[in-house]
Amino acid sequence: MNTDRRKALVLLTAVAAAAIMSGIILTAYSADNGEESGTNSAEWINERMMMPRACMGPRGWMRGRGGFGFIEVSDEFKENVINIAKSDQDVQALLTDGYNITQVRPIIKTVVEADGTVATKATSAIVMLEKDTTNRATAWVDLEEAKVTEIVILTRTVIDKS
Repeated sequence: MNTDRRKALVLLTAVAAAAIMSGIILTAYSADNGEESGTNSAEWINERMMMPRACMGPRGWMRGRGGFGFIEVSDEFKENVINIAKSDQDVQALLTDGYNITQVRPIIKTVVEADGTVATKATSAIVMLEKDTTNRATAWVDLEEAKVTEIVILTRTVIDKS
């Protein structure tokens, strides 16, 4: 009897770990939708630092950078996300100030139902904005509520002493 419980617990743990890992992989996979703007490692690191929330999943576990390829995002999806972002007054102010939209990255949520059914859907997105080479911003768009939920603006100062 004790052995059966142990086997059941091990199996349940393995299934839970597989579900969590698939969510992590799909989220990391969706965050890198094939549009890298940085050409050197400093720009790549700076771009990753713009999305500190992207490192955490909805329950707090880490999401890593996946080496599993890219998710193709349709023009209609990008247009919808951009329209929602542009309807926000703060995003409008950034665009008026000279920022340009450079990327749209979907955030994909995967849910495993009680019956084992798996549903995957882009529930939010990140709009990346850039001004010159020193100013970057991210606008977090909630697709289900059709609104911007957070904007993060970073300014990079470079003092060249060579």
